[in-house]
Amino acid sequence: CVNITKLLKPISTADPQLQQFIEIESQKQRFQQLVHQMTEVCWEKCVDKPGPKLDSRTEICLVNCVERFIDTSQFILNRLEQTQRGRGSFSETMGE
Repeated sequence: CVNITKLLKPISTADPQLQQFIEIESQKQRFQQLVHQMTEVCWEKCVDKPGPKLDSRTEICLVNCVERFIDTSQFILNRLEQTQRGRGSFSETMGE
């Protein structure tokens, strides 16, 4: 997976609008990756045999799976933000 922000970092520092555009596109990319991952995890967990309609058990499983996935993702994000505030910027922590 290519990190757009890293590739265009020298360009983005020169133009604030370009920097904002790149950040928005990066956020879209991260969101799409998250949705893809959530779909894959929940599908594997909940769907035994695909059919024309979801039965109520499968539907409940998918709803619960998505809710837990979102809760877990939010928890991880909050912990990373707390760690970042405690140690300085995340990029410094990651050794960039």
